[in-house]
Amino acid sequence: MNANFITEIFLPLALAIIMMGMGLTLVVDDFKRVILYPKAIGLGLIFHVILLPSIAFLVIYLLGLRTELAVGLVLLASCPAGPTSNLITHLSKGDTALAITLTIFSSMVTIFTIPFVVNFAIRHFMPEGQYELLPLFRTIFTVLLIIALPVAIGMLIRYKAPHFAERSQKTFKLLSALFLVLIIGSALYKEKDNLAEFFQLSGPAALLLNILTLGISFLLARWIRLNFRQSLTISIESGIQNGTLGIAIASTLLQNPTMSIPSAIYSIIMFITATAIIFIGNKTLKA
Repeated sequence: MNANFITEIFLPLALAIIMMGMGLTLVVDDFKRVILYPKAIGLGLIFHVILLPSIAFLVIYLLGLRTELAVGLVLLASCPAGPTSNLITHLSKGDTALAITLTIFSSMVTIFTIPFVVNFAIRHFMPEGQYELLPLFRTIFTVLLIIALPVAIGMLIRYKAPHFAERSQKTFKLLSALFLVLIIGSALYKEKDNLAEFFQLSGPAALLLNILTLGISFLLARWIRLNFRQSLTISIESGIQNGTLGIAIASTLLQNPTMSIPSAIYSIIMFITATAIIFIGNKTLKA
Protein backbone atom coordinates (compact mmCIF):
# COMPACT_ATOMS: atom_id res chain seq x y z
CA MET A 1 0.00 0.00 0.00
CA ASN A 2 1.13 3.53 -0.75
CA ALA A 3 2.56 5.28 2.33
CA ASN A 4 0.26 8.30 1.91
CA PHE A 5 -2.78 6.06 1.60
CA ILE A 6 -1.84 4.24 4.82
CA THR A 7 -1.27 7.38 6.90
CA GLU A 8 -3.90 9.72 5.46
CA ILE A 9 -6.79 7.35 4.72
CA PHE A 10 -6.37 3.80 6.05
CA LEU A 11 -5.20 4.61 9.61
CA PRO A 12 -7.92 7.17 10.45
CA LEU A 13 -10.62 5.08 8.73
CA ALA A 14 -9.57 1.87 10.48
CA LEU A 15 -9.49 3.56 13.88
CA ALA A 16 -12.91 5.14 13.22
CA ILE A 17 -14.36 1.71 12.38
CA ILE A 18 -12.88 0.25 15.58
CA MET A 19 -14.45 3.05 17.63
CA MET A 20 -17.81 2.75 15.84
CA GLY A 21 -17.78 -0.93 16.76
CA MET A 22 -17.40 0.13 20.39
CA GLY A 23 -20.28 2.58 19.95
CA LEU A 24 -22.54 -0.26 18.80
CA THR A 25 -22.19 -1.81 22.26
CA LEU A 26 -23.09 1.39 24.15
CA VAL A 27 -26.33 2.97 25.34
CA VAL A 28 -26.97 6.33 26.99
CA ASP A 29 -27.24 4.68 30.41
CA ASP A 30 -23.55 3.77 30.16
CA PHE A 31 -22.74 7.46 30.66
CA LYS A 32 -24.91 7.58 33.78
CA ARG A 33 -22.67 5.10 35.59
CA VAL A 34 -20.41 7.98 36.60
CA ILE A 35 -23.00 8.57 39.35
CA LEU A 36 -22.70 4.94 40.49
CA TYR A 37 -18.89 4.83 40.46
CA PRO A 38 -17.73 8.39 41.26
CA LYS A 39 -14.60 7.36 43.20
CA ALA A 40 -13.53 4.65 40.74
CA ILE A 41 -14.10 6.80 37.66
CA GLY A 42 -12.45 9.85 39.22
CA LEU A 43 -9.39 7.75 40.08
CA GLY A 44 -9.32 6.21 36.60
CA LEU A 45 -9.38 9.63 34.92
CA ILE A 46 -6.62 10.93 37.21
CA PHE A 47 -4.53 7.94 36.17
CA HIS A 48 -5.00 8.71 32.47
CA VAL A 49 -4.35 12.44 32.70
CA ILE A 50 -1.58 12.53 35.32
CA LEU A 51 -0.25 9.14 36.43
CA LEU A 52 0.34 7.45 33.07
CA PRO A 53 2.36 10.29 31.48
CA SER A 54 4.29 10.62 34.76
CA ILE A 55 5.19 6.93 34.72
CA ALA A 56 6.23 7.29 31.07
CA PHE A 57 8.64 10.12 31.97
CA LEU A 58 10.02 8.01 34.85
CA VAL A 59 10.62 5.04 32.53
CA ILE A 60 12.29 7.29 29.94
CA TYR A 61 14.75 8.62 32.51
CA LEU A 62 15.40 5.19 34.04
CA LEU A 63 16.20 3.59 30.68
CA GLY A 64 17.63 6.62 28.85
CA LEU A 65 15.25 6.43 25.90
CA ARG A 66 16.20 8.58 22.88
CA THR A 67 14.41 11.56 21.34
CA GLU A 68 11.63 10.34 19.00
CA LEU A 69 11.11 7.12 20.93
CA ALA A 70 10.82 9.07 24.19
CA VAL A 71 8.13 11.31 22.69
CA GLY A 72 6.40 8.24 21.26
CA LEU A 73 6.24 6.62 24.70
CA VAL A 74 4.72 9.77 26.22
CA LEU A 75 2.26 9.93 23.31
CA LEU A 76 1.18 6.36 24.03
CA ALA A 77 0.78 7.10 27.75
CA SER A 78 -1.40 10.11 26.87
CA CYS A 79 -3.86 8.00 24.90
CA PRO A 80 -7.12 6.72 26.42
CA ALA A 81 -8.02 3.14 27.21
CA GLY A 82 -8.65 1.04 24.14
CA PRO A 83 -11.85 -0.89 23.35
CA THR A 84 -9.81 -4.07 23.89
CA SER A 85 -9.68 -3.25 27.60
CA ASN A 86 -13.41 -3.96 27.90
CA LEU A 87 -12.96 -7.45 26.47
CA ILE A 88 -9.98 -8.19 28.72
CA THR A 89 -11.93 -6.95 31.75
CA HIS A 90 -14.78 -9.28 30.85
CA LEU A 91 -12.44 -12.26 30.41
CA SER A 92 -10.74 -11.40 33.73
CA LYS A 93 -14.09 -11.35 35.58
CA GLY A 94 -13.63 -7.66 36.31
CA ASP A 95 -16.35 -5.00 36.43
CA THR A 96 -17.27 -4.72 32.74
CA ALA A 97 -19.77 -1.90 33.30
CA LEU A 98 -17.09 0.15 35.05
CA ALA A 99 -14.62 -0.67 32.27
CA ILE A 100 -17.00 0.58 29.58
CA THR A 101 -17.63 3.80 31.51
CA LEU A 102 -13.91 4.41 32.07
CA THR A 103 -13.14 3.79 28.38
CA ILE A 104 -15.82 6.31 27.36
CA PHE A 105 -14.72 9.03 29.76
CA SER A 106 -10.97 8.54 29.26
CA SER A 107 -11.57 8.81 25.49
CA MET A 108 -13.50 12.06 25.95
CA VAL A 109 -11.03 13.66 28.39
CA THR A 110 -7.77 12.73 26.63
CA ILE A 111 -9.00 14.26 23.37
CA PHE A 112 -8.16 17.61 24.97
CA THR A 113 -5.11 16.60 27.05
CA ILE A 114 -3.10 14.72 24.39
CA PRO A 115 -1.75 17.80 22.52
CA PHE A 116 -0.61 19.53 25.73
CA VAL A 117 1.19 16.48 27.15
CA VAL A 118 2.78 15.49 23.83
CA ASN A 119 3.94 19.03 23.03
CA PHE A 120 5.56 19.23 26.46
CA ALA A 121 7.41 15.99 25.68
CA ILE A 122 8.47 17.25 22.23
CA ARG A 123 9.91 20.45 23.70
CA HIS A 124 11.63 18.46 26.44
CA PHE A 125 13.14 15.57 24.49
CA MET A 126 13.71 16.89 20.95
CA PRO A 127 16.68 19.13 20.09
CA GLU A 128 15.67 22.75 19.63
CA GLY A 129 14.82 23.61 16.04
CA GLN A 130 14.46 19.92 15.06
CA TYR A 131 10.82 19.33 15.86
CA GLU A 132 7.29 20.29 14.96
CA LEU A 133 4.71 20.63 17.69
CA LEU A 134 1.42 18.81 17.59
CA PRO A 135 -1.13 21.35 16.27
CA LEU A 136 -3.58 21.99 19.12
CA PHE A 137 -6.91 22.56 17.37
CA ARG A 138 -6.19 20.23 14.47
CA THR A 139 -5.31 17.45 16.92
CA ILE A 140 -8.47 17.96 18.97
CA PHE A 141 -10.60 18.09 15.81
CA THR A 142 -8.91 15.01 14.30
CA VAL A 143 -9.26 12.93 17.48
CA LEU A 144 -12.89 14.02 17.83
CA LEU A 145 -13.42 12.96 14.23
CA ILE A 146 -11.88 9.49 14.58
CA ILE A 147 -12.83 8.75 18.22
CA ALA A 148 -15.91 10.65 19.45
CA LEU A 149 -17.89 10.90 16.20
CA PRO A 150 -17.69 7.17 15.29
CA VAL A 151 -18.69 6.23 18.85
CA ALA A 152 -21.68 8.58 18.59
CA ILE A 153 -22.63 7.10 15.19
CA GLY A 154 -22.40 3.58 16.63
CA MET A 155 -24.61 4.57 19.56
CA LEU A 156 -27.14 6.19 17.20
CA ILE A 157 -27.28 3.02 15.10
CA ARG A 158 -27.85 0.97 18.26
CA TYR A 159 -30.63 3.34 19.36
CA LYS A 160 -32.37 3.40 15.96
CA ALA A 161 -31.75 -0.23 14.95
CA PRO A 162 -30.87 -2.32 18.04
CA HIS A 163 -31.28 -5.68 16.29
CA PHE A 164 -28.99 -4.63 13.45
CA ALA A 165 -26.46 -3.35 16.01
CA GLU A 166 -26.54 -6.67 17.87
CA ARG A 167 -26.05 -8.64 14.66
CA SER A 168 -23.23 -6.35 13.52
CA GLN A 169 -21.16 -6.51 16.71
CA LYS A 170 -19.42 -9.77 15.80
CA THR A 171 -18.49 -8.42 12.36
CA PHE A 172 -17.10 -5.22 13.86
CA LYS A 173 -15.11 -7.20 16.43
CA LEU A 174 -13.52 -9.23 13.64
CA LEU A 175 -12.81 -6.07 11.63
CA SER A 176 -11.35 -4.39 14.72
CA ALA A 177 -8.98 -7.31 15.32
CA LEU A 178 -7.96 -7.32 11.65
CA PHE A 179 -7.38 -3.56 11.56
CA LEU A 180 -5.42 -3.70 14.80
CA VAL A 181 -3.04 -6.27 13.29
CA LEU A 182 -2.73 -4.25 10.06
CA ILE A 183 -2.11 -0.95 11.91
CA ILE A 184 0.59 -2.44 14.14
CA GLY A 185 2.10 -4.28 11.18
CA SER A 186 2.21 -1.14 9.01
CA ALA A 187 3.84 0.88 11.80
CA LEU A 188 6.54 -1.77 12.27
CA TYR A 189 7.02 -2.23 8.51
CA LYS A 190 7.68 1.46 7.94
CA GLU A 191 10.67 1.25 10.27
CA LYS A 192 11.79 -2.24 9.22
CA ASP A 193 15.38 -1.13 8.62
CA ASN A 194 15.70 0.10 12.21
CA LEU A 195 13.30 -2.36 13.80
CA ALA A 196 15.85 -4.48 15.67
CA GLU A 197 17.42 -1.36 17.21
CA PHE A 198 14.05 0.16 18.08
CA PHE A 199 12.87 -3.08 19.71
CA GLN A 200 16.06 -3.19 21.74
CA LEU A 201 15.65 0.44 22.82
CA SER A 202 11.91 0.82 23.33
CA GLY A 203 10.88 -2.79 24.01
CA PRO A 204 12.09 -2.76 27.64
CA ALA A 205 10.60 0.73 28.10
CA ALA A 206 7.20 -0.40 26.77
CA LEU A 207 7.26 -3.50 29.00
CA LEU A 208 8.28 -1.52 32.09
CA LEU A 209 5.61 1.13 31.39
CA ASN A 210 2.99 -1.60 31.06
CA ILE A 211 3.99 -3.43 34.25
CA LEU A 212 4.31 -0.25 36.34
CA THR A 213 1.00 1.11 35.06
CA LEU A 214 -0.85 -2.12 35.80
CA GLY A 215 0.74 -2.53 39.21
CA ILE A 216 0.62 1.05 40.52
CA SER A 217 -2.96 1.65 39.40
CA PHE A 218 -4.10 -1.59 41.07
CA LEU A 219 -2.33 -0.78 44.34
CA LEU A 220 -3.67 2.78 44.46
CA ALA A 221 -7.19 1.55 43.75
CA ARG A 222 -6.91 -0.90 46.64
CA TRP A 223 -5.41 1.84 48.82
CA ILE A 224 -8.56 3.96 48.46
CA ARG A 225 -10.57 0.86 49.39
CA LEU A 226 -12.04 -0.13 46.06
CA ASN A 227 -12.93 -3.83 45.94
CA PHE A 228 -10.76 -6.33 44.06
CA ARG A 229 -13.00 -6.43 40.97
CA GLN A 230 -13.01 -2.62 40.61
CA SER A 231 -9.27 -2.40 41.30
CA LEU A 232 -8.57 -5.05 38.66
CA THR A 233 -10.74 -3.14 36.19
CA ILE A 234 -8.94 0.16 36.82
CA SER A 235 -5.61 -1.63 36.41
CA ILE A 236 -6.68 -3.03 33.03
CA GLU A 237 -8.14 0.30 31.90
CA SER A 238 -4.85 2.00 32.79
CA GLY A 239 -2.57 -0.62 31.25
CA ILE A 240 -4.44 -1.50 28.05
CA GLN A 241 -3.88 1.66 26.02
CA ASN A 242 -5.33 2.67 22.67
CA GLY A 243 -2.08 2.06 20.82
CA THR A 244 -3.84 2.42 17.47
CA LEU A 245 -4.57 6.05 18.29
CA GLY A 246 -0.92 6.61 19.24
CA ILE A 247 0.17 5.15 15.91
CA ALA A 248 -2.37 7.26 14.01
CA ILE A 249 -1.31 10.53 15.69
CA ALA A 250 2.40 9.83 15.20
CA SER A 251 1.94 8.84 11.55
CA THR A 252 -0.63 11.45 10.45
CA LEU A 253 -0.37 14.56 12.62
CA LEU A 254 3.30 14.38 13.59
CA GLN A 255 4.40 12.74 10.33
CA ASN A 256 7.03 10.83 12.32
CA PRO A 257 6.83 7.02 11.94
CA THR A 258 9.56 6.52 14.54
CA MET A 259 7.26 7.99 17.20
CA SER A 260 4.71 5.28 16.42
CA ILE A 261 7.11 2.45 17.32
CA PRO A 262 6.51 2.52 21.13
CA SER A 263 2.74 2.31 20.52
CA ALA A 264 3.18 -0.63 18.12
CA ILE A 265 5.51 -2.52 20.47
CA TYR A 266 3.32 -1.76 23.50
CA SER A 267 0.25 -3.04 21.64
CA ILE A 268 2.00 -6.40 21.28
CA ILE A 269 3.33 -6.54 24.84
CA MET A 270 0.02 -5.62 26.48
CA PHE A 271 -1.63 -8.74 25.06
CA ILE A 272 1.06 -10.87 26.69
CA THR A 273 0.56 -9.27 30.11
CA ALA A 274 -3.22 -9.36 29.57
CA THR A 275 -3.01 -13.15 29.44
CA ALA A 276 -1.48 -13.14 32.92
CA ILE A 277 -4.17 -10.73 34.17
CA ILE A 278 -6.95 -12.96 32.82
CA PHE A 279 -5.40 -15.92 34.63
CA ILE A 280 -5.05 -14.00 37.91
CA GLY A 281 -8.57 -12.57 37.69
CA ASN A 282 -10.16 -15.96 37.04
CA LYS A 283 -8.16 -17.61 39.78
CA THR A 284 -9.01 -14.91 42.34
CA LEU A 285 -12.63 -14.27 41.34
CA LYS A 286 -13.86 -17.81 40.97
CA ALA A 287 -17.55 -17.98 40.11
